[in-house]
Amino acid sequence: QSPRQLRGLLIQWGMLKKKEAHQEELEMVTLSSLVPSDHLLRKIDAVIDFSFIHDRVAHLYCADNGRPALDPVLLFKMLFVGYLFGIRSERQLMREIEVNVAYRWFLQLRLTDKVPDASTISQNRRRRFNDSDICQEIFDEIVEQGIRAGLVDGTVLYSDSTHLKANANKNRFDRQVVEKSRADYLAALDADIAQDRADHGKKPLREKARQSVAKETKINRTDPESGYMVRDGKPKGFFYLDHRTVDSAHALITDIHVTPGNVHDSMPYLSRLDRQRARFGFDVRAVGLDAGYFTAGIAKGLEDREIEGVIGYRRPTHRKGYLRKKDFEYLPGIDVYRCPQGEILNYSTTNRSGYREYKSSPRVCKTCPLRDACTQSRNHTKVVTRHVWQDSLEKITANRLSPWGKRIYERRKETVERSFADAKQLHGHRYARLRGLAKVREQCLLAATAQNMKKIALILTRKGAFCDMLLWIVSNWARKHGILPAFTE
Repeated sequence: QSPRQLRGLLIQWGMLKKKEAHQEELEMVTLSSLVPSDHLLRKIDAVIDFSFIHDRVAHLYCADNGRPALDPVLLFKMLFVGYLFGIRSERQLMREIEVNVAYRWFLQLRLTDKVPDASTISQNRRRRFNDSDICQEIFDEIVEQGIRAGLVDGTVLYSDSTHLKANANKNRFDRQVVEKSRADYLAALDADIAQDRADHGKKPLREKARQSVAKETKINRTDPESGYMVRDGKPKGFFYLDHRTVDSAHALITDIHVTPGNVHDSMPYLSRLDRQRARFGFDVRAVGLDAGYFTAGIAKGLEDREIEGVIGYRRPTHRKGYLRKKDFEYLPGIDVYRCPQGEILNYSTTNRSGYREYKSSPRVCKTCPLRDACTQSRNHTKVVTRHVWQDSLEKITANRLSPWGKRIYERRKETVERSFADAKQLHGHRYARLRGLAKVREQCLLAATAQNMKKIALILTRKGAFCDMLLWIVSNWARKHGILPAFTE
C-alpha cells in the first residue's frame, strides 16, 4: 500500500483520528494561564520594578495639551522585549507582539488590544527623548536595583570594548584631517613632567598649550559619526565601540560608554571609572583589564585612586637583530641605565611627552663591539627612555604575576568577555541599528539594561527556588522529629 492509502485505511479503522479545525470556537481562558510559569518575562516581571520610569520622563510630557500619550512604561517595555529576544527591527517587534501571548501579558495588553505602531517608537525617539539622558537614567536605576538585591558590590570591576558595525556603506567615504582623541590625564602628566625636571635641576619647559594631534582619516558619508577602525585581528571598516564595565560578583553591567571605532580603549577609561564611583558609591579595590589598557596614564591613574590594577601583557615592539630595552638595567639608586657592556647611560632631560632620556657617551660607544646591534645614531649615542610614571607600570606588571592577580585576570573571560558574547549572540549586538553616536549609545544602553534585567531575574529566581527547597527540607526534618506540626496539603 502507498502511504496515502495506508493512512486512509487507518482512519477508516478508527486507529488514526483526523484533526478537526477549532480556530473559530469560543474558549474561556485568561491571558496569564497561557504564559508558562517559567517564562523569562514572568521572572523579570516578578523582580524588576518599572514604575520609576514615570518619574524619570514626567518632565518630557505636557500634562494639559495634545493627544493622550502612550504609556512610557509600555513604550520602554516593548523596547526591552526586542532586546531580550534579539528582535532587531522595530516593525518586526510590533508584529511579534501582535501574535505572542507572553509579550502581551508582559506589556499588560489584552488579546484584542491594538499594538502601537512602530512609528510611535521612532517619533518618541526623535521628538520627545532626543537630547535627553532617559536611557542612561533607566540603565542606572536597574543597576541600583541590582545593588539593593545584593548582586553588585563594586569591589572588583572588569572593563573592555567590543565593536558594532556601523549602519553605513563602507565604500562611501571622504578623506579628512581630524584631531585625534585626547587622553583624560594630560593635565596630571604636565604637572609631573614639570616636577621631574625640577628634581633633576632642569629648567621648566617653555609654556605651551598641548596641541591636538591631527591625522588624516576616512569619514563615512552615510554615518559621519562612526569611526574607521584598524586593529590587529579585527575587521577593517566603519564601526562604533561599546566600552563596557561589569562587576565581578555576578557580571552585571555597571557602565556603558560609546565612541567611534577609531578611539583607543584607554582614552575614556579613567573618567568612566570615576563616574561609577561617584554615581553608585563603589569602593573599587581592583580592576581587571586587557593589554590594550596597559599605558602609563592608566597605571598612574589607578595608583592615585588606590586601586590595584591587573592588566594583560602587551608584547613590546622589537627590531630583529637589535638589543632589547630589557637588556639595559635601570639602577634606581643613582638614576642611571647600565648597558650589556657595563657602561653607564646618564640622565639627560625629560621631554614634553613625559619620558626621561638617558644617553651614552659617544666616545665609549664609538668603539663598542655591540654598537651595530645597539644604535644607528650618526654620533654614536644610545638613548634609552623611561616614562616618569614607569614605577606605576612596573607595579601593574607585578600585580599580574602575583597569585591573586592571576585569579583576578582569569575571571575576565567569565565576566566582561561572556557579557559581550551574550550580547552579540542573543541580543543583536553585532550591528548598529541606527545611525549617529547618540542613537547607537541608546541601543547599547538599552541592550545592557535588558541583559541586566535578565540576569537579575534569573539569579533571584534561582535563589528563591533554593530557599524554598531548603525550607521544605527543614520543615520535613522538623515534622519527623515532632518539632513542628505536620503541614496540611
